[in-house]
Amino acid sequence: MAALTAFNANIPAPRKNARAAELDATSRAILNQLRRAARDCRAAARADLFEACALLSADRGVAQRAHADALMKCLPQALGRRPKMLRPGVAEVSFDEAWIVRMATSAAQGDGDSFAFLLRSRVPPWARRNIAFLVASLSETASEGERARG
Repeated sequence: MAALTAFNANIPAPRKNARAAELDATSRAILNQLRRAARDCRAAARADLFEACALLSADRGVAQRAHADALMKCLPQALGRRPKMLRPGVAEVSFDEAWIVRMATSAAQGDGDSFAFLLRSRVPPWARRNIAFLVASLSETASEGERARG
């Protein structure tokens, strides 16, 4: 038992939450957009994942908001529970938020292996294509917005 206790003492305690300050500007913008969408969608009717993807606008001006809304309305269906989303501007980042932002960042950077790993780690096979589309589209519109501003 003493050996086990000594072994556990050498393992650092895992961090509970990441800090939003560790995110770059694009990731922070995506996170706050998703937080606002999650807040607005709490009282809204849940959307079917397949219908939501089919109804999205191709207009870039509307696209980012539409993709964020569709993702936040459909993610509970894909995950089997509501993701934990904090208020916009809060410094902490929940596990669910970090997971979504990492997927969006992987998509923006063209890191298909990381994107696929993150997607497969939590999303069932029947929902992967649609969630991948929503996250990649959100990432693309956010990246385009950053390039236009900077």
